[in-house]
Amino acid sequence: MTTLLFSHPIFQRHEVPPGHVEHPGRYEAVDRALQAPEFSALDRRVPPLVTMEQIEQVHPERFRLLVEDKAPSTGLAQFDADTFMGPSSLEAVRRAAGGAIAAVDAVFTGEVRNAFVAARPPGHHAEPERAMGFCFFNNAAIAAKHARSHLSKIGGGERVAVVDFDVHHGNGTEAAFWHDEKAFFGSSHEWPQYPGTGRESDRGAFDNIHNVPLATGEGGEAFRRAWGERLLPALSDFAPEFIVISAGFDAHAADPLGGLNLTEDDFVWATREITAIARDTADGRLISVLEGGYDLPALGSSTAAHVKALMTA
Repeated sequence: MTTLLFSHPIFQRHEVPPGHVEHPGRYEAVDRALQAPEFSALDRRVPPLVTMEQIEQVHPERFRLLVEDKAPSTGLAQFDADTFMGPSSLEAVRRAAGGAIAAVDAVFTGEVRNAFVAARPPGHHAEPERAMGFCFFNNAAIAAKHARSHLSKIGGGERVAVVDFDVHHGNGTEAAFWHDEKAFFGSSHEWPQYPGTGRESDRGAFDNIHNVPLATGEGGEAFRRAWGERLLPALSDFAPEFIVISAGFDAHAADPLGGLNLTEDDFVWATREITAIARDTADGRLISVLEGGYDLPALGSSTAAHVKALMTA
């Protein structure tokens, strides 16, 4: 088996205002990096459109309709200070979530070992009823909830996990899982940093949320300690039957939006540690979805390093 890659030109066409950091060049950088000969073994597929029912596993119908109704046929629609849609954006949003769903399906059918969804816009800031932080639908949370439909068929306990190493806290995923006893959310992130959530004391209704804030300026040693001593043991104890990685690369030292000092080696280390737990508790079942990363060279090299680690898991 190999690693599955979902990508599509529509992700490059998602429109934002001039000068916006979440711009089409991000997709170009990732796509270019993953066209290198070393990635020739990837199983490459077109992400389908997510269905209404799949979105509504996380986002209520009224919010889904709000996003769809506000999507413009010309110009830009603004959801908050940072979050915009253009005429191509709704398809990009639907295929980002649809790719995450299809990745879950392919892993459960045994077609592939794991999968990476190279999509924009990202999703981990999208709360059940709020678009924010460049995000509209929460791809990681939707994928994790969808995995339960497969786990129920094989008699599993329906325990799903999302782990997030983006420099920004995944407030949307936390909100989606807060009252979900069979869902785990673990995050390392810079503190203080947008969106101002992710305190260590925020534990969820069932002690199922695990946040490890990192101080501005900290690097690989603090990151690996946070994961090795706290997040990974908590994830292992939860014994997830399916894992989704929210793979944001804006904790890289070169990133303009973050203040952490990680390198590609740190992302590789985290990927290998997470996939090891997936092998132990989830029969290897794991997918990864792209979140942040705004320095283009660092985004490309970090994504390539992450996907290589998935391919050798």
